[in-house]
Amino acid sequence: MMEALSPANIGLLLFGIFFVLLLIGSPIMVALGVATMACFIVLDIDLSLMIERAFASLTAFPLMALPAFVLAGSLMEAAGVSRRLVHVAENIVGPTPGGLAISTTLSCVFFGAISGSGPATTAAVGMLMIPAMAKRGYNVGYAAAATATAGGIGIIIPPSIPMVIYGVSGQQSISKMFMAGIIPGILIAVGLSVMHFFLCRNLKTEGLDWSMKTFIHSLRDGFWSILAPVIILGGIYSGMLTATESAAIAVVWAAIAGLFIYKELTVKELVPILKDSAKSSAMILFIIAASTAFSWVFTFSGASQALVNAVISMHLNSALFCFVVAIILLIFGTFMEGTAIAVLLVPVLWPIAQSMGIDVIHFGMIVCISNVVGTMTPPVAVNIFSASTVSGLKMGDIAKAEIPFLIGYVAVFFCCVFSETFCTFLI
Repeated sequence: MMEALSPANIGLLLFGIFFVLLLIGSPIMVALGVATMACFIVLDIDLSLMIERAFASLTAFPLMALPAFVLAGSLMEAAGVSRRLVHVAENIVGPTPGGLAISTTLSCVFFGAISGSGPATTAAVGMLMIPAMAKRGYNVGYAAAATATAGGIGIIIPPSIPMVIYGVSGQQSISKMFMAGIIPGILIAVGLSVMHFFLCRNLKTEGLDWSMKTFIHSLRDGFWSILAPVIILGGIYSGMLTATESAAIAVVWAAIAGLFIYKELTVKELVPILKDSAKSSAMILFIIAASTAFSWVFTFSGASQALVNAVISMHLNSALFCFVVAIILLIFGTFMEGTAIAVLLVPVLWPIAQSMGIDVIHFGMIVCISNVVGTMTPPVAVNIFSASTVSGLKMGDIAKAEIPFLIGYVAVFFCCVFSETFCTFLI
């Protein structure tokens, strides 16, 4: 059977079935699994090998960081860590024009350095900041858009769940990926803050009642909250801990902070938190398992090598190839969740990038930041959905309000696309 079908036909069959199932509303992991199974049958390969390949992908030690970071984020939100981080951020910014919007951005930086997830950051900060901004005279749409866009920083500022997934998929250093996200993440945070400052100068909004006393009080109350990212990132960058070990310590620290320091977390609440975290992690892991089998059959059939040869024959330079990949990823990001894009396209595109001498960390940052933009572009825009749930606004209204902020994201994204040094400066 395999001899009757060319690699190109196998590739078309694989992606054709996948996209048809997506269009009729199938979950991504079902679409990946059915498309892969169909190709295994066509190629007359034992289906037990598909199961073996899928579940073998879940045994990678670095992948244990994923459920640990998800659980740590949930525990810290329940423990009151996110509320204290927001309070610290508000007092750092003070009565600056657009202060609450700027503090929303800063809060997302703080919480993103704990959770590693854009939607989780948007939801945790949004529950506190969107009502607070509306109460002080901000337009609700502006408040929701500010939170949705700032929440994306949670994916770029380390630790980052998509970076963990990319590191596992590409068998690359997760710590180096984390370091590469620092400069883009800070630039996006600064850019959003500057935009809020200028856009809010003439708005009739109430500023924060700031004083040195309240500032010092917020630092004292939030000391253990601020210590969380120091523990997580300090352990990784000092070389004392791997990303997986740091994630495990984050879970232990979150439990201790919630149960014994802040005492806002009870043993009774741990069970539903564990269940919700397990469900969130399982969804991601199912996608990774299915996409691993998907990419294996794509490679085994020769379709991957045929695609590499076809692209090489076009004689594209590395910059133009990165630009084309960026556009493809942005398009995929409008209708697919970022995790699925990373595990689906990285095995397909990376061999081509490697043949052109593109740095693996540079390529990884292109993938990860495109995922961030995807969280803010409908119809599949998980950050907008999170902000919509909190604010009660329609997703379309938030999408319109976020356009000015999205432009800044795209500008930083293309800086990453065309400049390897921009991404790898700290490595």
